[in-house]
Amino acid sequence: MTDLYPLIRRAIAYLSETPAEAVDFSAFALAEGLSERALTEQFRRWCGLSPKSFAQAVALDHAKRLLRERASVLDATFELGLSAPSRLHDLFVTHEAMPPGAWRDGGAGLTMIWGVAASPFGVAVLCQTDWGLAGLGFADEDSAVAAAFDDLARRWPNARYTRNDAALAPVAARIFDPAHWAPGQPLKIVLIGTDFEVRVWESLLSIKPGTASTYGALASQLGKPTAARAVGAAVGKNPISFVVPCHRVVGTSGALTGYHWGLPRKRAMLGWETGLKA
Repeated sequence: MTDLYPLIRRAIAYLSETPAEAVDFSAFALAEGLSERALTEQFRRWCGLSPKSFAQAVALDHAKRLLRERASVLDATFELGLSAPSRLHDLFVTHEAMPPGAWRDGGAGLTMIWGVAASPFGVAVLCQTDWGLAGLGFADEDSAVAAAFDDLARRWPNARYTRNDAALAPVAARIFDPAHWAPGQPLKIVLIGTDFEVRVWESLLSIKPGTASTYGALASQLGKPTAARAVGAAVGKNPISFVVPCHRVVGTSGALTGYHWGLPRKRAMLGWETGLKA
């Protein structure tokens, strides 16, 4: 199924960027060398939705509905006098801190394993330490892997990096294969950033699959209701994409705002999660 992603990514981009009245999915399919029926079947096989349902439910109506649900959860939390919603594990992740000396020295003395793996969203680029997963990004094609790795490695400029795709294959399976999501076997991660950034990233773990939040809601959750812009900047620096679900943060109006690894990929992630629940 992972081989379908480049085609599905182009279809998602077409459906997202073309005005509804101008969509001609039959012509798009023909340009891809497929019949409309064949492409629709491939699309439905990948995310569990038809192209029309995907565009409507995920890009617009779905996001707005989830925002309304999210607000009710926050309201209930504050009415009970709690400081924040109970932390929920996303993909059964737990956070284990990196030693402060290694953080201070930019990874000096550490050896990190990095590699690539197939994913439902293109080529996944991963960085792993002895303490857990430290980086996850994406590349649309093999030629873009180096740039994705550089994006992750610059956070630890003094570490030594060794590529080992085979060693990271089980980690990728834990992340992208729902059959490997087990609450008794949490995936450990290392969050690399300032205290504020780490707090923001940890708050993202409370956003359940199939729900969404906004930058303003996250700021309020952190006790800084006027810091929506700073929260947005921190979300954009999330070093462990998908696992720490920054793709579930949308604009106040419900619009699917920008994403470090590309807006089509953000839409793809939301569609894939919707498909899992279908």
